Amino acid sequence: MVATLSRISRRDFLRSGLVFGASAAGLAAGYAAVPDVFARAIYAGKAERVTNDKVLVMVQLAGGNDGLQTVVPLTDRAYRDLRPQLSKAAEKALPITADIGLHSELKGLKALFDQGKLAVVQGVGYPKPSLSHFDSIRVWETADPERRQQDGWLGKTIAQNYDSAGHPLVGCACGATDVPGALRDLEASLTVVHSQQSFRFNGGADMERALGALYTGTPGIYGALFDAAVATARATVAQIKASAAGYVPMGSYAGDTASGAGGMAGGMAGGTAGRGRNPLAAALQLAAQLIVSGTGVKVIHATLGGFDTHEGQQQRHDNLMRALDQALSAFYADLAGHGMSDRVLVATWSEFGRRPRENASGGTDHGTAAPVFLLGDTVKAGVYGDPPSLAKLDVTGNLGYSVDFRSVYQEILASHLRVDAREVFGAAYERLPVLTA
Repeated sequence: MVATLSRISRRDFLRSGLVFGASAAGLAAGYAAVPDVFARAIYAGKAERVTNDKVLVMVQLAGGNDGLQTVVPLTDRAYRDLRPQLSKAAEKALPITADIGLHSELKGLKALFDQGKLAVVQGVGYPKPSLSHFDSIRVWETADPERRQQDGWLGKTIAQNYDSAGHPLVGCACGATDVPGALRDLEASLTVVHSQQSFRFNGGADMERALGALYTGTPGIYGALFDAAVATARATVAQIKASAAGYVPMGSYAGDTASGAGGMAGGMAGGTAGRGRNPLAAALQLAAQLIVSGTGVKVIHATLGGFDTHEGQQQRHDNLMRALDQALSAFYADLAGHGMSDRVLVATWSEFGRRPRENASGGTDHGTAAPVFLLGDTVKAGVYGDPPSLAKLDVTGNLGYSVDFRSVYQEILASHLRVDAREVFGAAYERLPVLTA
């Protein structure tokens, strides 16, 4: 929206739907959405109930990460039979047990595993899996395989456990242009920050002045709510800028790595296999800035796309693993250098794994169960869950699961964030003792 003082109207503001955060291309770089302001007014009586200093960072591997190429079977003959080309990864894999190894590009994560900072959870999935990107993403974002829930599990966590009124950085999507589904909840105030440099009012200073002029003095609740929205936006922009002033990174985020593709568009389209700026590293550096500078952030979401590898998978997946490794290694080093690695847990997720049998295009098609990583000082390092059985595939030729993904979520909420997981999920799941309580 092109805005000047003489051309802005309330209709423009409502049609935009965003208080601030557009780039020159018109993409949202960060915002406080108007509905969240109304929600804060309605639910303002909610008291803050969780006051620990723990932070959760969820990293989405968008498009469906190939678990068998990430945590590689080293001794399984069926792996070589099903993947005559891709199984060459076993020759270079980094062993973590006698039978499995991490992808050869995950050198930093292997070092963290050896230091007791990384847990690998094998065979994570859910009953009656969908092979659709959108259905599967919804399942993981809402923690509901029945696809009845609308709110994201992280959004519900924020809404039910943190006083985010006036504190929109409690939940933050870093490096994004829209609110990830996992963070969505009417009662949760959220912030999306594509980059610190582009985080500003949509339309710049003219828009900021115009918004204030439009609603100052407007009688009734609507004027008060829009005034509050503008005030919150100004405060959040200032807080982001202030957080950058005193932050010095202690990890090396720069590097010639896979460019992948941040977000769902990149995940669905397969991203790029070239080399360049690592979008996940940039997002996690912003996350570290928010954590280290004490903004009060509690839940962060970041995305690396490009994992829908239907063809030419080997080089593309190598590049993506390199990007993932570089970003997570730099992030952990940064937090450790600031003495904050004991406060932060990183967990990965992807909508599904890939089919065990490689296809004729040197890629893999949509699958089911796959591993997740948990990284941090409070992790009980090791391998959890049963290794995928390539000898006992289901009727569709896919892997069965041994760990319900909601058990992973439950452990994150209960042992790390110290919130009531049953309140979020409405049920209890088998305990996965992967974190120190």
